[in-house]
Amino acid sequence: MADPEEVLARLVGDALGAAFGPDYARADPLIRPSQFADFQANVALSLGKRLHRAPRDVAAELAGHLTAAEVLGNVEVSGPGFVNLTLRDDWIAAQATGQLGDPRLGLPVADPPQTIVVDYSAPNVAREMHVGHLRTTVVGDSVVRVLELLGHAVIRANHLGDWGTQFGILLEHLIDVGEDAAYAQLAAGEINAFYQAANAKFKTDPSFAERSRRRVVALQAGDAETLRLWNTLVGDTRQYYNAVYARLGVTLTDADLAPESFYNPMLADVCDELQAAGVAVISDGALCAFPPGFTSRDGAPLPLILRKSDGGYGYDTTDMAAIRYRIRDLHASRLIYVVGSEQAQHFEMVFAVARQAGWLTEGISAEHAAIGLVSGADRKRFRSRTGGSIKLIDLIDEAVGRAEEVIKDRYDDPELRGRIAEAVGIGALKYADLSVARDSAYVLDFDRMLALTGNTGPYLQYATARIRSIFHRADQDPDQAAGPIVVTEDAERALALRLLGFSRAVRGAAASAEPHGLAAFLFDVASTFTTFYEQCPVLQAPEPSIRQSRLALSALTLRVLVAGLGLLGIPVPDRM
Repeated sequence: MADPEEVLARLVGDALGAAFGPDYARADPLIRPSQFADFQANVALSLGKRLHRAPRDVAAELAGHLTAAEVLGNVEVSGPGFVNLTLRDDWIAAQATGQLGDPRLGLPVADPPQTIVVDYSAPNVAREMHVGHLRTTVVGDSVVRVLELLGHAVIRANHLGDWGTQFGILLEHLIDVGEDAAYAQLAAGEINAFYQAANAKFKTDPSFAERSRRRVVALQAGDAETLRLWNTLVGDTRQYYNAVYARLGVTLTDADLAPESFYNPMLADVCDELQAAGVAVISDGALCAFPPGFTSRDGAPLPLILRKSDGGYGYDTTDMAAIRYRIRDLHASRLIYVVGSEQAQHFEMVFAVARQAGWLTEGISAEHAAIGLVSGADRKRFRSRTGGSIKLIDLIDEAVGRAEEVIKDRYDDPELRGRIAEAVGIGALKYADLSVARDSAYVLDFDRMLALTGNTGPYLQYATARIRSIFHRADQDPDQAAGPIVVTEDAERALALRLLGFSRAVRGAAASAEPHGLAAFLFDVASTFTTFYEQCPVLQAPEPSIRQSRLALSALTLRVLVAGLGLLGIPVPDRM
């Protein structure tokens, strides 16, 4: 199987070399979809200046070297210099047939594979996961699924916030209220209430504040009793996170935890190494790095504070230790941080200091996969009626509850209805997030996201259920459908050609760490299938061979949709 755009890129490259010389064979052919053909090559527009010729003349000569290509049915020049390219129907059909018989649906395995660390989710211990964690969790999980399918060695890193000054406050509050009462409160889901009470006491009770500071010192020094209390607190809240991950169908487990505490033994050595290398210097009693190009509003150099004047460490230090560990110990060649966009400057500075230190070298990439806000109808940060953050578990429950209302008239069995509502609600919530550019804000609108029409999770889930119903009526297993696929109608051709884009959509999501392009591809597939289904009878096809072909094309569509939705982490119910 071949990606049509890659095939055309090679053909146009060869034609450029034949027409204008070997040096021009390396020019980007600029293959783009076209409303007048399948694709168009726009390279003549840029080559015109280099060749000192009119772009349309360049396009005409290029087209002349393409007319003999066996995969092309038509080549023509249009406009100021576009070369319109139409693929042969039988070539499209043959490629679709091959894709149907390929367990990987035409997707190649990465060569060579990379070791890639994806840092995502990262909730804080003793804090509720809120709506903001939805995006970092589901986007990161989709990126991981895509990279693994391509054959990369992917290391999930859940950078749990479980260390630092805040834990002195939490542990002292735990001691004050008593372990049994504290753990009962946490087990009842009153995590935020516990956290808020501890902070309120810290702000109003000087003796409590002083005890909290001493407790931090004891924690960092490894005091046995303090560590016991800390481990219990971490363990209890970890169960809560795992329950949320299970509801969302996220692949994170305890084995993927890379908490702040893990890096604590490395912090002093990281500081020593950066200071010895001259990357970090003492400034006002603190050890700081000043990466070039970062300044405050008044023009002063902006510091990355590695060790505070009191000898303590913060998350700047932890992130420096993490990037060194991931490169030096895990031997990663690509680091992806799926973190809120408000942390953009912080990560730019961390990456800059890592380059100064010689850790982040050529051949190793670090990227901030920035995540935008989830907003309400007022286009502001999505919050509760009282102005607080929305608990993620409450958001999940509301999505599932609303989904059950949408489908309640379809199923009499309450257990079945509940299972399908869970899949539809979770799918709607995740797809609404994954179908928009990860660095942009989007409005959380339950009515829109749960609609059975339009670019929504339920629409795609329904498309897979409808295809399964075709095979149910045909008394066939879609996994047993066989070609050959033939093209007899425009709608068949459009669907087969669209399905050939699966490999490009997946590889694009991996390269950019952005799942929304894959989501857009799947929506196009489902929409194109709807047109095919309306215009091309499947079970009532005019001939047995055409019926077999259309069943095969439907089976291929189902496989692509299920595989693609799986990469997004969207559940696919058998019925809807």
